[in-house]
Amino acid sequence: MAPLEVYAGQQARETIMKNGFTPEIFHYFLGASGGPKWFTLAGLDRVLFPEWFAGVTHQIQVIGSSAGAFRTICAVQDDPLAAINRLAESYSTTTYSSDKPTPREITQKAEDLLKVMVDDAGKQQVLANSRFKAHLIVAQCLGATRYESKFRQLSGLAMSAAANTLSRKNLARLYTRYVFSSPDANLVINDPYNLPTQYHSLTHGNIHNALLASGSIPVVIEGVTDIEGAPQGMYRDGGIIDYHFDLSFGPQEGLVLYPHFYNKPIPGWFDKGLKGRVPHRTSYDNVVMLVPSASFVANLPYGKIPDRKDFEVLDANTRIKYWQTVLKETDRLGEYFMRAVSDDSLVDQIKPLPFRQI
Repeated sequence: MAPLEVYAGQQARETIMKNGFTPEIFHYFLGASGGPKWFTLAGLDRVLFPEWFAGVTHQIQVIGSSAGAFRTICAVQDDPLAAINRLAESYSTTTYSSDKPTPREITQKAEDLLKVMVDDAGKQQVLANSRFKAHLIVAQCLGATRYESKFRQLSGLAMSAAANTLSRKNLARLYTRYVFSSPDANLVINDPYNLPTQYHSLTHGNIHNALLASGSIPVVIEGVTDIEGAPQGMYRDGGIIDYHFDLSFGPQEGLVLYPHFYNKPIPGWFDKGLKGRVPHRTSYDNVVMLVPSASFVANLPYGKIPDRKDFEVLDANTRIKYWQTVLKETDRLGEYFMRAVSDDSLVDQIKPLPFRQI
């Protein structure tokens, strides 16, 4: 059984049948939130920008939230393979001083990881890249989650979850989406819920803080209050609003390539327990999803995708061995993808999106 599954919206399937599965038909790339779940996609990341997209001449908008934002910054550096491997190695070997580290310690470790992942030279490469443009999604907190007090954050999260249960539109009163973009990029986000969105430029001085904010999980990691070029405020994890995305993109036409660890995306963080909250058809009509197959996941250690709970249930040595085994195993996904696009067999494997849309 193939280790990789390919799903596509109706318009995406029609475009591929007409033009083939080539890099030229893609103008957008998505990276979702999910922390160490990303490890199952590392093998794809090791081939997509380093090899498959390497020869494109048009501009590609690379969009990510949280862990997806980290992957975004790796993809748009001059040597994306080296950057991806630095992220994988540093993230997978992270350890803490106790089983219950403080938000300060976790934040410090995240800051250390960012310095390894993108140094000063890497920042310059991100800003100068004319083909691959980074877009980092961050959530500005307007309600109680704007405070560092654990009690107030938990209260704010409970309020947010209740408001979101009634309607995702209610998040507009509690959060604003901030998008930090490379210079000379051209991106418009179309949100079916019309949640407020602000656009700001990435600069040499704000890349680290924008990245840190995009991955700042409430209660777990300290928020970021100062991002160069943006208003003062409390900025936290982009997945709060855009966990697995319910968005479409413009103004350029072109397909969206979306490697994802699940075949059923969840729009926002607070939608995880809402089975009826599904993406809009308009958001996925032009999307192609690359997803590890169930058989591939079943053959990983513990038969599952890595997640943040591994920090709690596994000792450090066991967790690191597990995660690094997964990182090696996922090279099979990249190898399979490159073979399947080279012999055109991938086109025949495309399936309709496996989730209900509204």
